[in-house]
Amino acid sequence: MRIISLAFVLLLTAMSIAQAQKIFEPPTKKDKLVIEATEITTNLSIDGKLDEPAWQQAKTYQKFTQVEPLQGTPSRFVTKIKILYNKKYLYVGAFCQDSLGKKGIRVPNLQRDFSWSSGDLFGVVIDAFRDERNSISFQTNPYGARRDMQVFDSNIFDNDWDGFWKVRTTRTDQGWIAEMRIPWATIRYPKGDNQEWGINFVRRARRVNEISSWAPYPRAFNPYRMSYAGILKGIKPPPPSTNVRIQPYAFASANRTGDSTALFDQDNLFTKMGGEVKWAINPSTVLDFTVNTDFAQADVDRQVVNLTRFSVFLPERRQFFLENASLFAAGSNDHVQPFFSRTIGLDNNGNPIPIDAGLRLTHRSTKRSMGMLMVRQRGLGNSPAANFGVLRYVQNFGKQNRLGGMITGRYDEAIDDRGIEDRHNFTGTIDGFFRFSRPLSWQFYVTGSETKNQNSHGWAGYSSLRYRSNQWYLYYDYQFIEKNYESTMGFIRRRNYMANSGGGYAILRPSWKPKFIRSYEPGIFATVIHRNEDRRFLESSVTLFPIWILFQDGGRLVGEIEPTRQNLLNTFSPLAVNITPGEYDYIRYRLTYTSDVSKKISFRLRYETGNFFDGKLDNYQIRLTTAPIPHTYFSVNYQYNNAQELGENREDKEAHLIAPELRLALNARVQLNAFYQYNSLSEFANWNVRFSWEFQPLSFIYLVFNDTRNQGIDPRLQAQQVIGKITYLKQF
Repeated sequence: MRIISLAFVLLLTAMSIAQAQKIFEPPTKKDKLVIEATEITTNLSIDGKLDEPAWQQAKTYQKFTQVEPLQGTPSRFVTKIKILYNKKYLYVGAFCQDSLGKKGIRVPNLQRDFSWSSGDLFGVVIDAFRDERNSISFQTNPYGARRDMQVFDSNIFDNDWDGFWKVRTTRTDQGWIAEMRIPWATIRYPKGDNQEWGINFVRRARRVNEISSWAPYPRAFNPYRMSYAGILKGIKPPPPSTNVRIQPYAFASANRTGDSTALFDQDNLFTKMGGEVKWAINPSTVLDFTVNTDFAQADVDRQVVNLTRFSVFLPERRQFFLENASLFAAGSNDHVQPFFSRTIGLDNNGNPIPIDAGLRLTHRSTKRSMGMLMVRQRGLGNSPAANFGVLRYVQNFGKQNRLGGMITGRYDEAIDDRGIEDRHNFTGTIDGFFRFSRPLSWQFYVTGSETKNQNSHGWAGYSSLRYRSNQWYLYYDYQFIEKNYESTMGFIRRRNYMANSGGGYAILRPSWKPKFIRSYEPGIFATVIHRNEDRRFLESSVTLFPIWILFQDGGRLVGEIEPTRQNLLNTFSPLAVNITPGEYDYIRYRLTYTSDVSKKISFRLRYETGNFFDGKLDNYQIRLTTAPIPHTYFSVNYQYNNAQELGENREDKEAHLIAPELRLALNARVQLNAFYQYNSLSEFANWNVRFSWEFQPLSFIYLVFNDTRNQGIDPRLQAQQVIGKITYLKQF
């Protein structure tokens, strides 16, 4: 406790000398910036040039203000924006000036939904209902890659939402140009003529690592804090009408396992068809239906070497479940999720199980959000047929507060000839989010479960208090889960524990710092975990990071010290080495350096050393990335763990994890990705090679090759698969 007390004293001292701009209040309604759209009668050709006569009619707006690094000062580079519209589309044009022209542009790759911090970016954020809570954003880089999302209360992000829109860009000796065409049907908006929407524009000039916006907002926040947005006037969108999107697919594959012969033997060939239908019943309500669902083009899971006593959380990568996922997220992503879509259509090892059909209904308005999901999963081998159901309701009140509830139910059918009984599992959850002030917010949930025919029930809960300003970040979390809590539709990282954690860091930008440094951010995080049923101590850790330096180019240097105490009640086997029950005290040390990721060559180096339970463990992590041109991207991730005299037998153990990845792009719509990974501990290796061509917005041709080998379990457990798939989207 002395270490924790000392760390907090140092942190509070650092806060007292923090020098930074204040969080300013959002403008009043009469003081908001206003941009006017110009009506046209023709459809524009989207080529990224803005040279058609219609663009000359539009008003130009160009006063952008820095968010980073110097909040409130004029942007270093001119950004000009124009807005046009007709009966079908909203058009956004932008010229992003750069003093170095094409040479100043930073774009590491052409990946869809690219990283916010990786390179140059321009985007528009729209709040069509003017509730200052919800928004959609359309963003692009100088090579026309797309990034879009739905955002709720500026802290819940549907990054995997894919809107139907088009963008083209060009690069000039003065900078770069973006031309966007957004169908009215893609933007949900209320009825009525002469509407006024909340709107903002954001730009990232990556070479100087500057973020600027048309309507200023504090650097502690993000551009989706719509209370700071301006107003878009002069638009007359058509009345919302029937809005149906149909996306059928055809699929063919050749599959070979360890006992098969030639890959393309007749017995190995497989074909199927299916698809999805999306119907926007009204601007607030959307119905999605999927039949014979297929996820062949989804990214493969990344392997990890797990050195903790927690289960590994693997993110959802399948598009049908990604869209509107935030609505059904009534829980902590780190520890407990009453509903987690990876429990549908995948077994415990990540192998696919056929989905016969699924139905999702969502409703979002300024007052409330509602959702319903039903899925039928086919029986396969020892996995019984299963039915999944989720009901979700969220009530908004005040400026940015909400309360919600969710019910999940799963019914696994019996397989009589294999002695597998049926099983029912239900959960009920209440959750909430309250923003007491612009920096201070509180989030919580309480969830209970019941599993029939096992006669068990349990509870779990979470409370999180956050304070974020330009000067510091503080938090306190409390988490508990009973040993009998069970959600067969969710994710549970660990059972029968309660955890208290808290800490924070200062954000220091003193006038005396060197010019190549943007901020110092020293801090402390502390966690104490007890067993829930009897409050018995399990573990504690304190992470001190006296070195946390953010450089002007976006690179960072972090030095950490982590004293840890473990009370093992059962044998623990990291790196396949048995560690006997008992109490252990040790200290870990970490040093991490990340270079500027926007450069043609970038890297991340991490070295961790120190004691580990009753032995010693060194960990080395290297990530090397080269992108000589945006069309070619290659990265290698390598991790090496070296344990000495660990466990009851005082063993020395090594584990290697290597994962190279190659991306080749003809443009933002035609790409080839190849990914390989090998884990020496499990002797598991797999290839995933995927070609994709988006021949029109959200219509794709895929060619995929998968190769999986698991030498650690059985050398015969290997499989190869070649997949061809075409999807076509038609919007009515």
